[in-house]
Amino acid sequence: MVLPGVFAPFDPVSDLDSAAALTGPSAEHWFGTDPLGRDVYSRVVHGARLSLLAAGLAVAISVTAGATLGILAGYVGRGLDSVLMRGVDVLVAIPGLLLSMVVVSMLGFGVVNVAIAVGVAGIPGIARIARAETLRILSRPYLDAARTSGLGHGRVMLRHVLPNASGALAVLAALELGGAILAVAALSFLGFGAVPPTPEWGALVSEGRGYIANAWWLTSLPGAVIAASVIAINRLSREIGVAAR
Repeated sequence: MVLPGVFAPFDPVSDLDSAAALTGPSAEHWFGTDPLGRDVYSRVVHGARLSLLAAGLAVAISVTAGATLGILAGYVGRGLDSVLMRGVDVLVAIPGLLLSMVVVSMLGFGVVNVAIAVGVAGIPGIARIARAETLRILSRPYLDAARTSGLGHGRVMLRHVLPNASGALAVLAALELGGAILAVAALSFLGFGAVPPTPEWGALVSEGRGYIANAWWLTSLPGAVIAASVIAINRLSREIGVAAR
């Protein structure tokens, strides 16, 4: 969300009201209030920008690096293909969230580092798809014509392989965005991401877990927003897949 202030009636950090602390959902506070009296809905709306930007950065990293490695492996083949794919196989064997935690532990805490860590964890899957698409495209007659016409390898990859693989990569990127939102939220929930009082979806769920018995809205409503966002993005990815066929 580019202009969260337009949709949020309260400041997510400075609008404190101790008299209204831990008030349930109402006409004034749609998602209730937190222990400091801050409007949870406003914090969710402002947190959307940080969460979505972090997820978008993660997808950009994974698609850029993964597509580069996959296309190179598929196009060059031989020893480079073997080395790159063995490295990818090793990374695939590690659960994505665990790999993200290892990377963010090395980089340090913070939303940007969380995004980088999630992006790195997504590279192996993208690389495999990009390699498979490259091998499929290389079997087409126009690739032989392009290579025999004197085009360099770099131009062949940029002008013919990448554009023809972009449809599958776009669908995969949309799917990755939903997973990236969940991964960023999970790492922030564990304390690797945004530092309080900065609003971020995973951090909001984490802040409310100590009050789940008597203030269910602190975790349930931000969690519902995360789930709805992921479902909507997955639906969008299916539509992109249908359009790309």
